[in-house]
Amino acid sequence: MHFARFPFGPQRGCHHEAVMGGHHTHPMHAAGRRGGGFGPGFGGMGGPGGFGDFGGARRGPDGEGRRERLLESGDLRLLALHVLRQRPSHGYEVIKAIEDLAGGQYSPSPGTVYPTLSMLEDLGQAELAETSGSRKQYRITAAGEDALAAQKDVLERVLARLQHLGGAADARRSPAVQRAMHNLKMALHLRFAGEAPSEETLRRIAEAIDRAAVEIERS
Repeated sequence: MHFARFPFGPQRGCHHEAVMGGHHTHPMHAAGRRGGGFGPGFGGMGGPGGFGDFGGARRGPDGEGRRERLLESGDLRLLALHVLRQRPSHGYEVIKAIEDLAGGQYSPSPGTVYPTLSMLEDLGQAELAETSGSRKQYRITAAGEDALAAQKDVLERVLARLQHLGGAADARRSPAVQRAMHNLKMALHLRFAGEAPSEETLRRIAEAIDRAAVEIERS
């Protein structure tokens, strides 16, 4: 992986939009609003407890998010059957169960889950177990069990992707990593808060960050 070097220097600041998650106001934020320093944050990884926009995918307003395609065609159907195999569920319970499988980092929208459940009923792979008002509880059928057995390998790959997504989110929430990120942000803020560093100093700072980036990528 190649890490590009950003053009540090007086009046230029860092043009990589940044933020480091967190809700407390910090002097660093003010520096970012003035157009210098390191922005209202330090880039950040999306999702709860992450690092803002530091390379992570974000959810969109429907909860599906702007991320690399997580589910392929038919994957949601298998996940819904997987959930129903555990116990009969309403549509909302299916959504929450899938969200739990992804460690809270992915949640399918109601606009995709409820039609999927209706389709499973049409296919004979799920059936109504109970109806209360507008709430429909579904359970898996023998045909649904057969469909899961026939695509066992596919389901295992989908579950592995969700588990990986949740595990990556847990790593981003590591207190030690967050502390280190905060220390880097503060060190940069303090170094650039006073007199403008010389070009030689800027070069050494950039090289130190580059070395750290390479070491992190190799770890």
